[in-house]
Amino acid sequence: MQRALLSSRPRTSLPFYLNSNQRTWSSPQGLRFNNSSADSNADITPIDLEYDAVLPPHTVRSSRPLVILHGLFGSKRNWGGLCKQFGKELHRPIYALDLRNHGHSPHALPHTYPAMAADLLHFFKKHHFEKISLLGHSMGGKAAMAVALSDALPPGLLEHLIIVDIAPSKGSLSPEFQRYIEVMHQIEQAHISTRKEADQMMKSVEPDPSVRAFLLTNLVGSAPLKFRVPVDTIRSSLDALGDFPYDSCSQRWEGKTLFIKGEHSRYINNRNQSNLEQFFPNMKLEHLPTGHWVHAEKPNEFKQLVLDFVRS
Repeated sequence: MQRALLSSRPRTSLPFYLNSNQRTWSSPQGLRFNNSSADSNADITPIDLEYDAVLPPHTVRSSRPLVILHGLFGSKRNWGGLCKQFGKELHRPIYALDLRNHGHSPHALPHTYPAMAADLLHFFKKHHFEKISLLGHSMGGKAAMAVALSDALPPGLLEHLIIVDIAPSKGSLSPEFQRYIEVMHQIEQAHISTRKEADQMMKSVEPDPSVRAFLLTNLVGSAPLKFRVPVDTIRSSLDALGDFPYDSCSQRWEGKTLFIKGEHSRYINNRNQSNLEQFFPNMKLEHLPTGHWVHAEKPNEFKQLVLDFVRS
């Protein structure tokens, strides 16, 4: 029997099985984050996120899903191949989401981690999820950690947390990503008509053609070309993207946590590595010989680390 591959487009919802175990949830509208460092984003109205789902035969769509969150400028489509492999190996539902202001999900302010966490908690409630394994890369990793640390997270909902090449630390967004958003702004202002022109402009900040191709997957429409991501919104949110809304002195998540670091990446480093265990005391750290895009550079090794951890 073929595995079912579902998408939230063009339909925004699908029939999901209800679970008889009732949970106590915060209201999906105006989710409140009671941690003091997140108070500036209290009373966030969540948005409905777009998603793709791989549903192996004989699985309950809401039970023990693996939910995958992309990084900055990414989308659910980046994870399509791995989603199919995870579904085949784990025999459980796999969901890849588009975070706010990315892919086909709505554009909305603010673009902060508490807002992304509110969207995710709303998604979990809407689809009656239970015992979630949550995986996030880069920006998606910080969003996943914000979910785990949120006071709005129902007890027992999150079973595994997998964070790919990002730490729960505060700081400036990395210089390369700041350069990316600036050249994307310049591309839109130049009113160019071809992808080749956009690639030529992108070369000024990124010599790697594979990274440029990844960034340019966001180009849509006809001349003049625009980016699918709202460039001005992201550009005005750089400080928030470098930030982390929690303090390890007041918030911790005790569940099973796996960090996967790219050995050639600086996002987890000697200065912030102690934060991992402070926030997530039941954590372990694995390394792969990659840069920041761990799952794209070593997909088989990455897949095996995730499979072993989720099965544990």
